[in-house]
Amino acid sequence: MKKHQKTLLVALPLVAAMSLTGCNMNPDDLANLGMKGLKAATLSDDEVKQLSKDSCAQMDAESKVASANSAYSKRLKRIVKSLGNRIDGTPINYKVYITKDVNAWAMANGCVRVYSGLMDLMTDNEIQGVLGHELGHVALGHSKKAIQVAYATEIAQDAAAASGNAAIASISKSKLGALAKAVINSQFSQKQEQDADNYSFDFLVQKKINPAGLATAFDKLGGGDSSILSSHPSSKSRAENIRKKLAEIKR
Repeated sequence: MKKHQKTLLVALPLVAAMSLTGCNMNPDDLANLGMKGLKAATLSDDEVKQLSKDSCAQMDAESKVASANSAYSKRLKRIVKSLGNRIDGTPINYKVYITKDVNAWAMANGCVRVYSGLMDLMTDNEIQGVLGHELGHVALGHSKKAIQVAYATEIAQDAAAASGNAAIASISKSKLGALAKAVINSQFSQKQEQDADNYSFDFLVQKKINPAGLATAFDKLGGGDSSILSSHPSSKSRAENIRKKLAEIKR
């Protein structure tokens, strides 16, 4: 993580604490908030993965997960067979959520969830492209940064809800759910999205999978609020980037 990025993560809860001096929070509360903000910025890889695991488990509990015998689960199992079940040493766990929403996401612990709405919309090859993109966010450290920012945000919200000598509460199931949703809806930077797209392309080529599905997936996606649906950069420009790379490897 770059130095200026780490500073930003630390500053977020500290600024929030300063803005709360009008509340009944004493200096000890504010100090605790600052220390927890520092903790959020310096979470170890194991801590990030544990938070991701707990958040993903909470999302599973709140969602309709396809059974292992469902047509969706069987199809996904077939699709991901060629992708492998590890990324940079991290084991990957795939599941399908039964929902009309069109999305897919991955967390730093290798938790990957695909929505049935996306599977209904896309071919097997397009889903491979989307999953390569999401795995790129994990491999490139974007998912780790996303949960650090989300965790810091949850700390600030806890502080806003606290008064007097009330301690900052440990993360409850509801907070884990909120943390997971914040990560799922993270708006990655344009560079992060492009880097994840390029990672997916190279990953698919390495696995001897046709990367063209990534371009046609973007053709179908359009814009939106979650990572894979992000309009920054636009789906059109992302598709063009993949087709340019396709043309280069065919020369």
